Amino acid sequence: MSMNLVTLLYLVASICFIQALKGLSNPRMARRGNAFGMIGMTIAALTTLALIFELRKLSNGNYSGLGLILAGLVAGGGIGAYVARKVEMTKMPELVAAMHSLIGLAAVCIAVAAVAEPAAFGIVAAGQPLPPGNRIELFIGTFVGAITFSGSVIAFGKLSGKYKFRLFQGAPVVFKGQHMVNLALAIAMLGFGGAFFVSQSWTPFVIMTAIAFVLGVLIIIPIGGADMPVVVSMLNSYSGWAAAGIGFSLNNPMLIIAGSLVGSSGAILSYIMCRAMNRSFFNVILGGFGATPGAGAAGGEQQQRPVKSGSPDDAAFLMSNAESLVIV
Repeated sequence: MSMNLVTLLYLVASICFIQALKGLSNPRMARRGNAFGMIGMTIAALTTLALIFELRKLSNGNYSGLGLILAGLVAGGGIGAYVARKVEMTKMPELVAAMHSLIGLAAVCIAVAAVAEPAAFGIVAAGQPLPPGNRIELFIGTFVGAITFSGSVIAFGKLSGKYKFRLFQGAPVVFKGQHMVNLALAIAMLGFGGAFFVSQSWTPFVIMTAIAFVLGVLIIIPIGGADMPVVVSMLNSYSGWAAAGIGFSLNNPMLIIAGSLVGSSGAILSYIMCRAMNRSFFNVILGGFGATPGAGAAGGEQQQRPVKSGSPDDAAFLMSNAESLVIV
């Protein structure tokens, strides 16, 4: 398979993904959008598999590992199809959160493998150090993927509501000095990432990854269950940017295009949802930054909120003059 054909097939898959997003913007076109998405992903997966086969053929016919790749495709596709058919529509947000966690974990695993064996991915020749640009890309892809994984796990637990574990309950989990802790961890994560960039050593890379996992948990736990749809959309954006970052490192245009589409569309959707729910976009993406400690943290008790009361005539007047009305 020539690289021209690979590029053409990746372009067709990218067009399918764009059409999928366009279709999902309208309920009447949603089924068609899903079909475009499945077709695009099938083309991308089969093209990548054929490319791997061709590369192994050129390397003295060494086909070791292809069996594991095929087994992973079959097992993953089968599990995904089974879960998607069985899940209830009301449980769809938590399913999406679970899928995002797997995307983040996949990005971390690929980054670890690329750091360990860059020559196997064609990044550099055997025995050569990683170029500076690839170190930055792997650093970004790793910490974004780690935050996406741990944050999505917490979001899944909060949406599920079936677990007694405190962090999985809908009420926000806050403590004194939480934002300063998050800030300190973020600075430390960037510092160890910088150390990895300079030294290409495993120690700062591992520490940076561990801090990112912890930071993902701390960012999500202070957000209440009512804001979880926005969080899921935000994590969707994170997973896209993680995939795009890894795509740059692997020089894979399909990962870059698909990741950028998911990242940008998820960010736009999060902003729209925040405006619709009267929430601050930056408060949500920064883990409820600005929320008062202890608010909503005690056993899910509801806060006292201002209530406007009036007569039936007042309600009729307001509704008759309203452009849109939502009854809860």
